Amino acid sequence: MGNIKSAAEIAMEKVEKLDKPTDEERLKWKYVPEGEKIAARYLKQSLNLVAELGNYDVKVSQYIKEGASEILVRHINLPKNDLAKKTNKKAMEGLKTLKSDKVGVENIYSRIRNIFKHYAEQGEQQRKQAYAQLKADFEARVKQALQQQLGPVMGMKIDVERQPQFQEEWRRLQIQLDSQYTRLLDEYKQELLAIA
Repeated sequence: MGNIKSAAEIAMEKVEKLDKPTDEERLKWKYVPEGEKIAARYLKQSLNLVAELGNYDVKVSQYIKEGASEILVRHINLPKNDLAKKTNKKAMEGLKTLKSDKVGVENIYSRIRNIFKHYAEQGEQQRKQAYAQLKADFEARVKQALQQQLGPVMGMKIDVERQPQFQEEWRRLQIQLDSQYTRLLDEYKQELLAIA
C-alpha cells in the first residue's frame, strides 16, 4: 500500500511548488499600502504630497503613487454636501500632484466637473420633483389604507415624511436617481487610475 499523506503534508508540498515572489512583488506589497496611508493622512491633514514622496527612493515611489492614487480616486464622489465637495477638491488636487500626465488628468477632471455641475443643477431639480411625487403617492396610499380600516378620514393630517417606509422608499429612489451619475463617475475614476 502507498503512503497516505496528511492534509498538512499535502499543503506544504503545494506551497513549496509555488514560485517565490519577485523583488518587484515584494516592493509592491510593502509600498502600495504605504502610499494608501500617505493618501489617508493627506486627506485628513495638511500634508505635502511632493515632500512626502521625496522621502522615498525612486524605485519605490511608483508603488507609493499607486497606493495613494487608489485612495484619492476612491474619495471622489458625487457632491451631495459641502464636505463631499471639499473632499473631492482635495483628492483631485492630490491626484494631479501624483500623476505625470497633467493634461490627461485635466481632461478627465473637466468631464468630472461637468457631471458634478449637472448633478448640482438638473439633478437637484430631479430629486425635488421625485421627492414631491413620492410624498404625494405615499400620502394617497396611506389615506386609502386608513379609509379601508377606519372609514372616511376627513381632515386627518398625516406626516408621511416621518414614516420609516417613506424614508426607505426615498433612499431607494435617491440611489436610483444617483446611479446614472455614479456609473459615469466610476468610468472616469477608472480612467484616472490608468493614467501615468
